[in-house]
Amino acid sequence: MQHLLKEGLEAARDWTIEIRRELHKIPELALEEEKTAALVAKTLTELGFEPQTGIGKHGVVATLDTGRPGPVVMFRADMDALPIQEESGLPFASTHEGVAHCCGHDCHTAMLLGTAKVLSEAKDKLSGIIRFVFQPAEEAVSGAQPMIAEGIMDSPKVDYCFGMHVWPTVPKGQVGIKDGKLMAAMSWFDLEILGKGGHGAMPHQCVDALEVGTQVVSALQRVTSRQMNPLQPTVVTVGQFYAGTAMNIIPGRAELHGTTRTFDKDVWRTWDERLRTIIAGVCSSMGADFTFEFHQGVPPVSNDPDATNIARKAAIKLVGEDNVMEPEPTMGGEDMSLFLEQAKGAFVFLGAQVENGYPLHNPKIVFPEDILATGVALNCQIACDLLT
Repeated sequence: MQHLLKEGLEAARDWTIEIRRELHKIPELALEEEKTAALVAKTLTELGFEPQTGIGKHGVVATLDTGRPGPVVMFRADMDALPIQEESGLPFASTHEGVAHCCGHDCHTAMLLGTAKVLSEAKDKLSGIIRFVFQPAEEAVSGAQPMIAEGIMDSPKVDYCFGMHVWPTVPKGQVGIKDGKLMAAMSWFDLEILGKGGHGAMPHQCVDALEVGTQVVSALQRVTSRQMNPLQPTVVTVGQFYAGTAMNIIPGRAELHGTTRTFDKDVWRTWDERLRTIIAGVCSSMGADFTFEFHQGVPPVSNDPDATNIARKAAIKLVGEDNVMEPEPTMGGEDMSLFLEQAKGAFVFLGAQVENGYPLHNPKIVFPEDILATGVALNCQIACDLLT
């Protein structure tokens, strides 16, 4: 691959960084990626593609058909940003108040555009079809399914799919690749507790929704400690709890929002019933009513052995065997899992760790720009290994 695409990779190095900086300036939340999708489509058009736009609302897809028989290989990048006020101090920091690319999706999108640039220039050396998929709404885990429903994995059917995430816990210069379960199945829930409000000095006349809520949170924590196999990691987190308007008013309403994580698909399917039963029991015992909405979310990210081996061999060629490591599974969730259920595929972590670095979703995180070239080269190596 180095001989085949060497000039193209060198030419794409600075180009990819510049594209990433432009994307970094215009972060957009899930399902609002209008400017981002427009920039992606414009760039693809300039590269000679005829991109499809508006897939799954703001998704963009470009296809490189070599005209010669071979496998259909898909590469996917996510485009959305987070509701965070950026504090990176970068000269190309977010220009959108309260929104920032603190999860690296601008890097993912830029690397896939760089991949499209390099591979389109090498089209006559390849055999098969490459599909470049730019997905919206990963942070809301609601972008992959609509794109799949609109047929991007079919006509022709995708044989292999690959995705990549810049990962601060993997050292810079290394690539994290793991067969099997890599990221957890995730779901989330919305709970409203309805009691009876009243005077803070007269609790006997009330049903304290705040107190009921605290008991619910406590009971939900015992799901993992007493209902689950301790050898199978699970998480139940209540991340938002709102109740009350004044220090001397017992609130009649409380609002809670939370998430669940597991690597076990069977457990993933039972969360709704488990949580609902506990919430109903607590509320009934304390005289409160409730409404509960459970959102199933996405299954675990599980890498196919064959595709993982392809990605691992490609990474070894690129960075050397000593720099290809097996990362620890993470309880983070990703709707890349839905693509991996449709075709053999692998999701890999691109090392982005720097000294005194910040974690994902931190307003001060800064991703090292020189890793973008590695991401582009890895995608291209995978493509060349499959299509030449």
